[in-house]
Amino acid sequence: MKRFRITSRLVAPLVVVLVGTGACAFDPQSGAGGGGGAAPAGAAEQVTGASGTSGPDQRGRPTPAAPTPGPTRSATAKPTPKPTRGTTAPATPATTTTPPAAGCPQGEHQRAVETYLAQLGGFGPVTVDGRQSAADCAAIKKFQKRYGIRPVEGRAGPTTSDVAQRLATTDPARCKAGTGTTFCVDLTRQTVWAVRNGKVIMEPTVTRTGMSGYRTPSGTYAVNYRNPKEWSNPYEVWLPYWQHFTQGMGFHETTTYLHSKSIGSHGCVNLLHADAVRMWELGKVGTRVVLVGRRPGT
Repeated sequence: MKRFRITSRLVAPLVVVLVGTGACAFDPQSGAGGGGGAAPAGAAEQVTGASGTSGPDQRGRPTPAAPTPGPTRSATAKPTPKPTRGTTAPATPATTTTPPAAGCPQGEHQRAVETYLAQLGGFGPVTVDGRQSAADCAAIKKFQKRYGIRPVEGRAGPTTSDVAQRLATTDPARCKAGTGTTFCVDLTRQTVWAVRNGKVIMEPTVTRTGMSGYRTPSGTYAVNYRNPKEWSNPYEVWLPYWQHFTQGMGFHETTTYLHSKSIGSHGCVNLLHADAVRMWELGKVGTRVVLVGRRPGT
């Protein structure tokens, strides 16, 4: 009986090997699938400390207060001057700074984000003046929600500014798509979009490709295998909406935080859920894949 169990364990892994099995996974730190680990959550700031107070002595009795020294015989008492009736407290100077919209902190990249959102369009009205407003905040929140930026608070921080700049400076014409449907990836800007017969049918969105040591190569390929829920044998993770195009690399959804530049995939093109679904709908076996540029640091 023991011999049979040992033999079955040795034979089982050799039963089935699928062509196109995904090789990508999240970074080793995360232990999850898809090519990048979740960015560490920022620890909340804590305010600690207590006011110093007088306590009892070693026997538990209250410490008597020190006697207040009285005036010496040589001291001459002086009457306390009475305030003049016309004297008023000095007025507090009024501030001229326009307060930010309620619940919408202003970030250090306010003007830059306003500029990029005005260029991109589709997120609501913004005023390019470097000052937060209710309309600006609403547009920034909508942008953050669309591209998976956390927290969604309307603050123009470095991640929001970086993503907005990458999208605003992506040139779809850089991808030589040709006829039919083409998936285009700008490795330098870490963006992806889709073109059909020369027309953009999916606007540029964010992606995360291979990290250092797992560089996603530029070039022209084609989708040669698809699976709505692929299992990665090397990393033992699920790869949702898998579309393989070369060397165990493909497009798929990532369930971890996409916006950490210190990590990346093992060569795959990681996507937000909505974008992975959309590309699955647009693609098929034979869909052309064009990757241009190179991810910085790889």
